[in-house]
Amino acid sequence: MKRFNKHPSGLLAALVALLISGPALAFELDSDQPITVNADSARLDDNKGVATYTGDVVLTQGKTRLTAERVVLYRSAEGLSRIEAAGTPAHYTQPSRDGEGETDARALNITWSASDRQLTLEREAVIEQGGNLFRGDLIHYDTVQRVVTAEGGQDTGSGTGRVEMIIQPRSTRQGSDGSTESQ
Repeated sequence: MKRFNKHPSGLLAALVALLISGPALAFELDSDQPITVNADSARLDDNKGVATYTGDVVLTQGKTRLTAERVVLYRSAEGLSRIEAAGTPAHYTQPSRDGEGETDARALNITWSASDRQLTLEREAVIEQGGNLFRGDLIHYDTVQRVVTAEGGQDTGSGTGRVEMIIQPRSTRQGSDGSTESQ
């Protein structure tokens, strides 16, 4: 761990390695699966290409799921270009590529941009995956380059305001009976 303390970029490299083994956090617009939205109310402004959903919004594509109090979808001539979600918190889940576990992300605001393939989690942002945790006030994830950047926020008394990571050791794996075995 001393190495990480001397080189903060080592922490980021460890996080990137953690996320590379998991899914790209994003909706797949080139997928054959449709994106379905359910909500208490909806407003579509066809001239502006904006659809606003409010009240217990659930957006799904296959097994990928986004829940929030409010979701705004932006469309361009090319199709869906941006998703903005707000909640207390907004919640995003996606199964891992290997089928074991899932990525669980939450924040007060979640934004996905198709043009730069960037997922942004703002305010009280948390990503959990396979027992690993990444927390910060602002987390950006470039789904193409698989680069994560994060910023802490002000110390509000409920936390330090700093970026926090918990990375589980790779040498130990928990079996279905609760026992551990080395890999």
